[in-house]
Amino acid sequence: MESKGNLPRDWWRTSTVYQVYPKSFKDTTGSGTGDIRGVTEKLDYIKGLGIDIVWLQPVYVSPQNDNGYDVADYYNIDPAFGTMEDFDELVRELKRRDMHLMIDIVVNHSSTEHRWFKEAKSSRNNPYRDYYIWRDPAADGGPPNNWQSKFGGSAWQYDEGTGQYFLTLFDKTQADLNWENDKVRQEVVDLLTFWAKKGVSGFRMDVINLISKEQSFPMDDGSVPPGDGRRFYTDGPRVHEYVKELNAKVFAPYNLVTVGEMSSTTMEHCIRYSNPNEHEFSMTFNFHHLKVDYPNGQKWELKPYDFEELKQLFSDWQVGMQQGGGWNALFWNNHDQPRALTRFTDDGEYREESAKLLATTLHGLQGTPYVYQGEEIGMPDPKWNDISEFRDIESLNMYEILMQRGKTPDEAAHIVRVRSRDNSRLPMLWDDSDQAGFTTGTPWIKIDERYPLINAKSQVEDPESIYHHYRRLIELRKKLPVLTDGTYERLDEGHPRVYAYARKNAEQILVVISNFSREEVQFELPGRFTANLSAAHSKELLLGNTKDTPDLAASIKLPPYGSYMWVVNTIN
Repeated sequence: MESKGNLPRDWWRTSTVYQVYPKSFKDTTGSGTGDIRGVTEKLDYIKGLGIDIVWLQPVYVSPQNDNGYDVADYYNIDPAFGTMEDFDELVRELKRRDMHLMIDIVVNHSSTEHRWFKEAKSSRNNPYRDYYIWRDPAADGGPPNNWQSKFGGSAWQYDEGTGQYFLTLFDKTQADLNWENDKVRQEVVDLLTFWAKKGVSGFRMDVINLISKEQSFPMDDGSVPPGDGRRFYTDGPRVHEYVKELNAKVFAPYNLVTVGEMSSTTMEHCIRYSNPNEHEFSMTFNFHHLKVDYPNGQKWELKPYDFEELKQLFSDWQVGMQQGGGWNALFWNNHDQPRALTRFTDDGEYREESAKLLATTLHGLQGTPYVYQGEEIGMPDPKWNDISEFRDIESLNMYEILMQRGKTPDEAAHIVRVRSRDNSRLPMLWDDSDQAGFTTGTPWIKIDERYPLINAKSQVEDPESIYHHYRRLIELRKKLPVLTDGTYERLDEGHPRVYAYARKNAEQILVVISNFSREEVQFELPGRFTANLSAAHSKELLLGNTKDTPDLAASIKLPPYGSYMWVVNTIN
């Protein structure tokens, strides 16, 4: 089919996606855990932002060892989140509002509680054995190689019943599926088709670039950092073949919007994944810009973020993906990252200015923007006091590992507080009532105590709020073609406090200038660019995050965390 309803094939290029972490979004039952009906209840709030696509994270049956990314049944809803009838109602209510549903698909691995794995574990001769990756022990009886789990420790788990190890690149209860097996790939096609027929409009494919492993499963000699085995399974030998197969059998026939989550990937691969001529995904997530505070690429060590590296990465990916015909998924935040507001700006005195700055800076770029729940109201990282507040399995594992490496309990807790995925997983702050309006019960994880000040209700009611700043940016993407098709040019010349860039098409130039500091800055546009201004037909300040209304000129005064977007009309 050529379109979904009356939508053009690339309808998502002017869209914005809202990411829902259902466990922390809205609880309608008093269980303390968010549910599907809670998402449905808040659709008008999401629609009010101008959102087209809601990305719902996993709600499948799961033991919840990794917050639903350990799937035990791909065809049924976990009772903690509701019923299939609740899901169907969500789809109907989205369609009634001319909105679309994107769901998370986790097929690099399944839970060890999945029926397939239980069968596979029962005997080496079981028909499902080859659904997973099994290897004999090394000569010393240990793991087959030295690959490391992304959650810490060996990537191999020993099964005493059958005398072999199975691969787990993530949690020890998340067994990697064997994509070399045709039957596994058909199972994935079948489950994708099931949900497409249910009426979903797209899929977010979890760590999808890890599905193809080097079949010799070699030892990592450490010659290529970080030496943990990832070079043998990241963007592996058959990955593009596998994704093309999914596209041909499901994505294209149902005209679905798809985003591939890419772990430790390269731009070359992301161009291939997202170039329409390759027939793979609509767009890709890459995470390089969220590693600029990782010393030597090490997540569980701390350093101030490298502002120049951040700007250069944004710029390189903007230019490279555009030249290669790829398409970016734009984001600061998601369920796996600390809040960008705390991480890159000021979540205290300049919280509102900072939140608007991050939004303006990102939404001026080429790609499809993603808004993670709470970002649009300026939710910061929590003020954690005690390691006992943490729920994330990765964080708890790393706390123990850091102490094994010689950190004191206080040092380990501090690192985990800064890096933990739980930073972004706290319940949504809806209003100033008890438990921030999230639940009438006891929340599964602690509510941020600042909810009387920071909440959605007060943001919606204030026309100058962060929420309405996001709404205006999302509206501009639908109105200004230059946001979709404009070329990219960086303008800040390596300024230590300012990120500035332009987007240009035949009719307009869009300019975004942001001061990422607490200091007032006098910023000079490069001489090569100011000629564009003198030849302009008209200039307009589209959006700013302060009461100032600066003119776009050769020299511009920027207040602390000041961020502005102008449009320059170059023809009558």
